[in-house]
Amino acid sequence: MSEQQRLESTTPTGQGPRQRSGVAAILEAATSWSLIPILAVLTGFIISAIFIVVTDPAVWAAWDEITTRPGFFFATAWRSVATAFGALFQGAFGSPYALSESLVTSTPYIFAGLAVAVGFRAGLFNIGAEGQLFMGALASVYVGYAVTGLPAFIHLPLAILAGMAAGAIWAGIPGWLKARTGAHEVVNTIMLNYIAYRLSDWLLNGPMKRPGPDGRPGWVPITPEVLPTAWLPRFFDEPLRLHWGFVLALLAAVGVWYLLFRTNFGFEMRSVGTNPKAARVAGMRVALVTVAAMAISGALAAMAGVSQTLGVDRWLGQGFSAGYGFDSIALALLGKSHPAGVVAAALLFGFLRSGATRMQSAAGIPIDIITIVQALVIIFIAAEALIRKIYRLKPAAERTQEVFTRGWGSA
Repeated sequence: MSEQQRLESTTPTGQGPRQRSGVAAILEAATSWSLIPILAVLTGFIISAIFIVVTDPAVWAAWDEITTRPGFFFATAWRSVATAFGALFQGAFGSPYALSESLVTSTPYIFAGLAVAVGFRAGLFNIGAEGQLFMGALASVYVGYAVTGLPAFIHLPLAILAGMAAGAIWAGIPGWLKARTGAHEVVNTIMLNYIAYRLSDWLLNGPMKRPGPDGRPGWVPITPEVLPTAWLPRFFDEPLRLHWGFVLALLAAVGVWYLLFRTNFGFEMRSVGTNPKAARVAGMRVALVTVAAMAISGALAAMAGVSQTLGVDRWLGQGFSAGYGFDSIALALLGKSHPAGVVAAALLFGFLRSGATRMQSAAGIPIDIITIVQALVIIFIAAEALIRKIYRLKPAAERTQEVFTRGWGSA
């Protein structure tokens, strides 16, 4: 067989090497896409284990005998780490209640992470998810307790839509300012965060404050309880609190994926995020895309607050957010601004936060260790070259897919 015949027999058209099967290509792409995040999480846990060891008094007591009983020291250190992480995983997965709480905690993370990821894809840094979350929660709770006489199939969607609309408007303001004046969305969203905080403080201490037994405003800055017709239904009886907000979060992830990768508008968003000047030359509506992307991002961030208030708390108190809006930036980076990656990162953070309570109560390990894990994961995600050097991985091949040349959320 001649060399030409041999080449033609191994390629479909004789123009290059044989293409791998679809399944093999998908597996290779999935492995390449997820390897660095997985190693970043693993490295974060390893370094956190070192923190656990050096802060455990029992380990320090065993250190005094390391010259005479080295095995005792290493056994004590291992027991300290195993106890801490064992309690962590037990608190996250060890019972139906633990698993339910982990998923409940993950729900607002999914919404908030998707919000920031949408902004990243459009070349926007929405750092105002926390404020949009507050506004969405306020609007949904108000409709939930103030609007009466409606059946559940009208009242619940109305409360959800009110929250989404509030978040969309709150995020649309910096989007409009950027499109019209070029004002940077980072500055504007940070400022709107503070306005949202102070506005919520005023409302919870004034017009929306729950009345006391005598009908006058009470002492505690919380809203009246949401009417049962506006509750997000739960799947199980108490004490399991898993609710339909988790399903809505997964549907939102599917919807964001479809919007970004299966619609013309999603293509415009990604094009504007990659190179707005080229997108404008190509006839794309850059200003409209900017405002719409921020509005969609704000609506998703608001759903983080809506799901928490209508599905879990069923009222709103002062400072109710656990920092979901700021953690969402880390989630979008860890998930590489892809809906599937964001869901996986949100589940990880939800399990970590849920299990941290058990780790603190059962093992006596400060809950701040989980914050260290999260921070280290983000550091190693950002410093991909460092992970490749530590684990002696090959340098990343030059990428041909789209990248975010404007500096946010590289895929």
